[in-house]
Amino acid sequence: MTELRADKVSVAFAGLKALSGVDLTVTPGQIVGLIGPNGAGKTTLVNVLTGFQAATEGAVLLDGQPLGSLKPHEVRRRGIARTFQGGRLFRDLPVIDNLEVTGVGLGQSRAVAIAEAEAMLDWVGIAPLAGRIAGALPYTDERRVAIGRALMGRPKFLLLDEPAAGMSAQEAAELSALIRRIAVEMGCGVLLIEHNVGLVLGLCDHIVVLDSGAVIETGPPEAIRASEKVRHAYMGSAADIDLPVLEVEA
Repeated sequence: MTELRADKVSVAFAGLKALSGVDLTVTPGQIVGLIGPNGAGKTTLVNVLTGFQAATEGAVLLDGQPLGSLKPHEVRRRGIARTFQGGRLFRDLPVIDNLEVTGVGLGQSRAVAIAEAEAMLDWVGIAPLAGRIAGALPYTDERRVAIGRALMGRPKFLLLDEPAAGMSAQEAAELSALIRRIAVEMGCGVLLIEHNVGLVLGLCDHIVVLDSGAVIETGPPEAIRASEKVRHAYMGSAADIDLPVLEVEA
């Protein structure tokens, strides 16, 4: 079975462990949430899964094959795409060119890349942005363009790092609908790293909770909602979580 798996992944910086023996699995069509307080190690784990950070211990496996020796662009060509917290668009290029460049980088001819870029912008629902300069976009539109760019080449897995940051409730709801379409219609496995815990609880099939670099809880949304460990991890970090969603009283 196709799967992306972190197997007992640990990362240490100057002796300080950012991740400790983390296990996580994503399968096609599944939406997995990754949550935790600030500094829990969420982005570090995404960096390991996508080749931007080497694991000190453990392994990242795609269909059982280790990816540890691959560079980020090689991981991308294996079908593992990601977005970044800061968007990282080519800011001086039009939106359509941002997607086209990605297609060409994946080995497509320019004609094929342009055709897929146009189709992808339409599929994501942002075709009117095609001619806009990426650096002039509002923050939330940058996020949608980044997702469209990451979907070029139809990856097997998509890792979204804080895609709802700065979004209104309506924009977050629209993002949630898009992520669900990515999983259902594209059959893409999605790992969603997000501070909007309400969005995660309402969207994900399975959730992994990190605290201080270690997994403290895993399970379906209802198990996470009821978890005393999760409540304890978020106490004192009210800015990071919608406490009423977790039914924690002030």
